[in-house]
Amino acid sequence: MRRLYRVSFLSIIVGLLCHLPAQAAILQVHPTGAGQGNRPPQEGVISFTIGDNRSGDRPDDLQAAIDRAGDGDTLRIWPGRYLTRVTKFTEALCGNCQEHRTPVETSRGFTIRGKSLVLQGMDRDSTILVTRAGYGVLIIDSPSCRIESMTITGGKRNPDGKATDAGIVVRRSHVAIIDVAIRDNTSRIDSVVVGIGGIMGREGAEILVEHCLIENNGWDGIALYRGATALIRDNIIHAGRGAGIGITWDSAALILRNDISGFWKGIGSFGDSRVVVRNNAVHDNLGWGLVATGGSWMDASHNVIIRNGNCGFALWSETARARLLHNIIVENGWRDEWVCPCVGVWLNGRREKLEFGFNNVWGNVEGEYRDLDDLTGIDGNLSVNPVLRDSLDFRLMDDSDLRDKGNPQFTDVDGSPPDLGIEGGPSAAGR
Repeated sequence: MRRLYRVSFLSIIVGLLCHLPAQAAILQVHPTGAGQGNRPPQEGVISFTIGDNRSGDRPDDLQAAIDRAGDGDTLRIWPGRYLTRVTKFTEALCGNCQEHRTPVETSRGFTIRGKSLVLQGMDRDSTILVTRAGYGVLIIDSPSCRIESMTITGGKRNPDGKATDAGIVVRRSHVAIIDVAIRDNTSRIDSVVVGIGGIMGREGAEILVEHCLIENNGWDGIALYRGATALIRDNIIHAGRGAGIGITWDSAALILRNDISGFWKGIGSFGDSRVVVRNNAVHDNLGWGLVATGGSWMDASHNVIIRNGNCGFALWSETARARLLHNIIVENGWRDEWVCPCVGVWLNGRREKLEFGFNNVWGNVEGEYRDLDDLTGIDGNLSVNPVLRDSLDFRLMDDSDLRDKGNPQFTDVDGSPPDLGIEGGPSAAGR
């Protein structure tokens, strides 16, 4: 089969891993009286008390600690609820408008600007940032930033529908987001279709998202616009509107081992984006599981695409390209047709731009293929019950007919041909 042009994602990974903050000082950030029930500040570490926030009924100036910190410092944020002082502002650029130079009225909560910084919570159950803003945490012009072990919640939707509201918004920065819960940002305005997303990467953003829980927000789980790049791995992205992960304009992403469910749509490549999608569980979304459209390029392998409301995968334009290899696409199409037919694979593009081999397409409500010849038995494609472990553990059972049925030019770690579906180890994101 003809191989499509491949984009190297090495630059994404190297860029993300080589911009680690140089630790200068550690500031202990805690409310007055935080020693009660918490470990006391460490000897020789700066202690920064920001006021009594235990009642959770007024803002505490965590922003002052962020502003005070020097380039490369770490803010160790002790348990508590930290509320923002919301700032309204006008952006000169719009992240997702047809005309980039479009003013946008929005608001921001916590802001990191022009320096490297680590925000380190105790854990995501006890260190809670309540943002009350459209851009909950805005990171802009930061050479290297890290946010870890906390919850970001309580955003408020902006009336301007052009604003890319999210728990975390990144522009022109290198950011690692590790073990963070971004949840319950559900504020909506009836006149605005979009809500508040989980993470939005904008102009020049390079983002690592790892071991996060992005749940119950009002729009996309993760979205990239305008040249952003991301490595998105080992996350649970659940229950929102929009797409679980949407990559658009000229952005690029490497999407590994995520569990994505409960959205309108699963994973999409739009515009002229470039996306590698591997070892993900994409299930129980209302529309499609995976879609490639616009002039985008998607390489999807070893995914389980199951129980989505309409189609499992769609090539949805004349100019989009996709390679699908070693995927399981089963049991899709349980709701009335909305964004695509209730089938496993829908070709609404050009056949020569779809490379499709060694996939299992089975049990989809209105058939396995639409506007495409039945590929069962061709190029290694199968149509059998995959025999998965259970409804949320998408690994193969030992007696599955999909073991060792991958492209024989490739091998598993034991030297045998690859299995179809998720490779080895636990289920995607441990769900």
